[in-house]
Amino acid sequence: MRSRADRVSSISYRQGESPRLDARTGELVWVDIVAGRVHRGRLEDGVLTVLRDYDIGGPVGVAVPLAGSGEGWAIAVRDGFAHLAEDGTVTPLVTGLTSGRDQMNDGACHPDGSFWAGSQAIPRAPRGALFRLSADGEAATMLTGLTVANGIDFAPDGRTLYFVDTLPHRRLEAIAVHDGRLGRRCTIAEIGGGNPDGLVLDDEGCVWIAVWDAGEVRRYAPTGELLATVELPVPRPTAVCFQGSTLVITTASLGLDRPPAGSGRLYAADVGVTGPPARPWAGRS
Repeated sequence: MRSRADRVSSISYRQGESPRLDARTGELVWVDIVAGRVHRGRLEDGVLTVLRDYDIGGPVGVAVPLAGSGEGWAIAVRDGFAHLAEDGTVTPLVTGLTSGRDQMNDGACHPDGSFWAGSQAIPRAPRGALFRLSADGEAATMLTGLTVANGIDFAPDGRTLYFVDTLPHRRLEAIAVHDGRLGRRCTIAEIGGGNPDGLVLDDEGCVWIAVWDAGEVRRYAPTGELLATVELPVPRPTAVCFQGSTLVITTASLGLDRPPAGSGRLYAADVGVTGPPARPWAGRS
């Protein structure tokens, strides 16, 4: 099945990334990694209204909600994790996870309330890692030898991590999770025609992946079968989330000499299947 996404935002971002639906408010939260900004908005009737922007002061990979109303978000910043309050105050939680030009990237919360996020190596080399921030604020290294830790989500029972290390293998993996530890890794699908980026699971257990430089978001069964494709009029979709049965897609204009019109904006498509909002981090600010 093939469908097409429609543009919903009027603002273009250099590297729009990591959209998340905040169940506390019904708002969308997304980031512009290279601009170092977190954005909040509301999508209604096919139009995204930006409500607030936060300047983090450096690269930011993802923002996930805390559980309580008004408690802000946990964010992955250049060298670790931080807390972003609703008034814009940024408080470091863990620092020193990356060094040099390397920086934190995409992430998501496990059903147990821990916050997992990975790092990307700049320039590219297998020195990135995947980290777990527990509810008590302790960080642990879960995987090493990564290059661009990217899309990440968990099965509802928390026993499987769906994960993408974008380079060099360009594949979707399933990794067993048991008592906060990672076990067997297996490849679900090789991703051709572009670079696999952000991902999200729908309520049927299938995986939607944004494919950078392919201008597509693809839906894969847990067995690896390609089930559906959403086409975009721009080449660099970066990440996805659900608002009901609407798939929200961030895109980038970064690195394009002549970005096609609409690059860097947000898009949406009704895909006929629903997905959950972002799981919250169980820690406190």
